[in-house]
Amino acid sequence: MAKHTQFRKQKEETEVWYVMQVQTGMEERICAQCRRKISETVLEQCFIPRYEVKKHIQGEWKTQKQILFPGYVFVVTSDIQNLHEELKKVIGLTKLIGTGREIVPISENEKEFLLGFGGEEQVVQMSEGIITGSQVVIHSGPLKGKEGYIRKIDRHKRKAWLELPLLGGMQNVQVGLEIVCKK
Repeated sequence: MAKHTQFRKQKEETEVWYVMQVQTGMEERICAQCRRKISETVLEQCFIPRYEVKKHIQGEWKTQKQILFPGYVFVVTSDIQNLHEELKKVIGLTKLIGTGREIVPISENEKEFLLGFGGEEQVVQMSEGIITGSQVVIHSGPLKGKEGYIRKIDRHKRKAWLELPLLGGMQNVQVGLEIVCKK
């Protein structure tokens, strides 16, 4: 059993996250193609980070999941050369994010931020907070302690717009935020 645990730990250390740029609206299709067409020994995981938001539908508030980074699909591999070759089978893929001709993984800091923000499932849960004067104070959820990233709030749509340092630049994303009180 100790060998299995050690092997899993070594495997996790060699897994690297890459980001593919795809046409917005095609994320699900591209991810499904990757899972179908690329060998499991090459593609360890393919996922689309999401966020929860509450929407008022037919008189009720319902929680829905939406894409956190429209136009991007994340892949996890420890074999980028073979992944790059096998991605040629995927129809609709724009490109792997990189610098010029080199494919660059996301940094460990970005990976850790995303894991802390969206968890293992890569779904950013709804956060709750209050507004005191002109300050937002988050009491629960993944935005707690990350108030500095908030650029705009829409209390009626229960959303916050954030500016995050990810994917080699600043990314503007939306997440669910319930403001329960304004003082």
